[in-house]
Amino acid sequence: MSLSRNIVLVALVILGVASRWLPHPPNVSPVMAIALLSGVYFSGKKGAVLLPLVALFISDLVLGFHSTIWAVYLAMAVVVWGAGQLSSKSQSSPGWLNVTLMGLGASVWFFLLTNFAVWAQTGMYPHTVDGLVACYVAAIPFFQNSLMGNAVYIFILFGSYELIRRHLPQAATAR
Repeated sequence: MSLSRNIVLVALVILGVASRWLPHPPNVSPVMAIALLSGVYFSGKKGAVLLPLVALFISDLVLGFHSTIWAVYLAMAVVVWGAGQLSSKSQSSPGWLNVTLMGLGASVWFFLLTNFAVWAQTGMYPHTVDGLVACYVAAIPFFQNSLMGNAVYIFILFGSYELIRRHLPQAATAR
């Protein structure tokens, strides 16, 4: 029985999302790595965007929603799109340096957008430049956790996919 690339990716995503429900430090989550993996490897670009968003939505049904959730979903969609754009320039694997840079860029983008949404929408900070700076400064510990979580999950998900791809060549069918 031959495995398709998409079946392998869906299995990895399901595994990653299930781990989101386990106890973990704030902002240490596999969702960003899932978004990057989907953008790089998923053959259908609509599916690439939908898969992590649906996975995020399903897990949020259990974890709960908040007023700035739109920023989280938008950030993830842009990450998938950006990873897809970068990976479409190459038919081979993106390489660890490119994946690392994509992960760092995705982390920064997520931090900037979601904390801007917190500042603009929640009323937790005054709507001044000082308030925006205070919001970003207060979020630095969460950003550190995001960087750590993204590094770990990117390594696990991309590494697992590449191991599967190398050991089960039928899983690496055409994009």
